[in-house]
Amino acid sequence: MFILKMIIWIASYPKSGNTWVRSLLSAYLYSTDGAFNFSLLKKILKFPSKKYLKYFLSDFSDIKNVSKYWIPAQERINLYNKNIFLKTHSALCSLEKNPFTNKENTQAVIYIVRDPRNVVTSISNHYSLNIKESYNFIINENKILTGDKWGGKNFGISEILGSWGSHYKSWVNIKFAPILIIKYENLINDTKNSLITIINFLQKITNIELNNNKVLKSIESCNFENLSDMERKEGFDEAAYSEKKNKKINFFHLGKNNDWKILLNKEIEEKIKERFRNEMKELKYI
Repeated sequence: MFILKMIIWIASYPKSGNTWVRSLLSAYLYSTDGAFNFSLLKKILKFPSKKYLKYFLSDFSDIKNVSKYWIPAQERINLYNKNIFLKTHSALCSLEKNPFTNKENTQAVIYIVRDPRNVVTSISNHYSLNIKESYNFIINENKILTGDKWGGKNFGISEILGSWGSHYKSWVNIKFAPILIIKYENLINDTKNSLITIINFLQKITNIELNNNKVLKSIESCNFENLSDMERKEGFDEAAYSEKKNKKINFFHLGKNNDWKILLNKEIEEKIKERFRNEMKELKYI
């Protein structure tokens, strides 16, 4: 039976481990031996971005207008009948009756989710916000990640986020494609089995072989210490620019040391639990 090859989304709310999963996958899929370098991330690019939408418009400032071309841009990508991995922070939503994606353009989804109590502290660092501002960021049901506010030209096109909870629910309830939920905490605690789980999921829809030696090498080369060291030596294009500090903020900041139990005050913790109680229970965060 002929099976169309289409987009495989690597989706997540910001600061949930998307770049780590992209790193692991790009090392495993696009290197000969599992050795990672930042250039491999260019094999898994972001959507929406000017690269894919420039064929349809030149002004990317109006997200309502841009949304008209989400599907046409994906249709153009899929003309080549190849599986392509694309990163996105967009919620699975519609704007002006324009869906972000659909059955005809989506092969599968890998969704990375992270305890919102750690998301809030990571967002605080990444976007140079205080904890209260970060809390307001993740509870905002109308949140849009503005392309030029953080990172300028390198950041991409504005994306509709919504709140942490609505973002998670938008993807986990997808009806038209298989989805694999990967918890960031499992990535930290058992990276090997998490990566193997991803590979096993992809084997159902792509021609990927499981190579245990390459799995181990990919994990070794993509550990936090190596990625952080590479950023110090080479810089990292995806790091956000802080207007407050007039410099780029280290993307690979705390790793395992980003622990809400230490960094988050009790008031904000309780607010997060109250706001996202159902989703956090579903994910066994509480």
